[in-house]
Amino acid sequence: MRILDSHLHLWDPEVLAYTWLEGPLAWRFGDIELEHARLDAATAERAVFVQAETAEDDFLAEVRWVAAQAERLGVVGIVAGARLDRGTDTTVHLESLTAEPLVVGVRHLLQGEPDGVMLSSAFISGAREVAAHGWTFDACVRAAQLPDVARLSGAIPELRIVLDHLGKPEVGTASAPRTPSVEWERDLAELARHPQVFCKVSGLPAEAGGDWSLAQLEPFLDTAADVFGPERLMWGSDWPVSVIGPAEPGDPHAPADGAPTYQPTARSRWADAVATWASSRGIDRDALFHGTATSVYSL
Repeated sequence: MRILDSHLHLWDPEVLAYTWLEGPLAWRFGDIELEHARLDAATAERAVFVQAETAEDDFLAEVRWVAAQAERLGVVGIVAGARLDRGTDTTVHLESLTAEPLVVGVRHLLQGEPDGVMLSSAFISGAREVAAHGWTFDACVRAAQLPDVARLSGAIPELRIVLDHLGKPEVGTASAPRTPSVEWERDLAELARHPQVFCKVSGLPAEAGGDWSLAQLEPFLDTAADVFGPERLMWGSDWPVSVIGPAEPGDPHAPADGAPTYQPTARSRWADAVATWASSRGIDRDALFHGTATSVYSL
């Protein structure tokens, strides 16, 4: 099976500045670490790198750092960091990104922003420039922000929007599962009415704190497939964010205090779980794991 991982992160705190890294994520995750997280050897893997929220002054440096090692990493597209509400500074930044041919989209991380930011005149102006460049916009939001993403799409119908992580619904854990909330289902369905919005099947393991099961997450995957249709879904690993959780049984490196740790097999476990779910629903796995992302990101 061909794999185009639509949501891969890389970072190195000794090269770039990050303010959010802590715990088991506060390490280098680059070529060596990714090699140990590859799927089976028979799988042809490529990936779209998604900005890892460096300090804003490092947005361009991050793009250059990834581009310099993209060939050996299998990275074929970059979703660059950008602030879309900076007026002239946004215009200058987006123009700078055109110098790197691997840039296929941008992400202004919204999950921690106040309500209404993406509906400001400055943000909408910046998002229109993204559309004019022919790039996608990755929307990483919390469930309560989904209505604003729908309004943004309504304001700029030509903008291709990729919803990260199904909008981060509350999924609970394997031992204490949550059912999809009425509000999340309603807002996701409303967003899906906009034909230029696509959805990443990604990030749910992180929302479960690394303690998840396919049975627990299936209702959320089913809802996404029902409202978007299989043709607007794409798989993403969210590596390495979604591979942090309780230590795997028998892990000799597990912290003695039971703290969350890196789960070496979690990336392949997520891929296998989504493939199993897709087969059970008769979903075209090649489209889900490769074709849709290739098309949406114009690769």
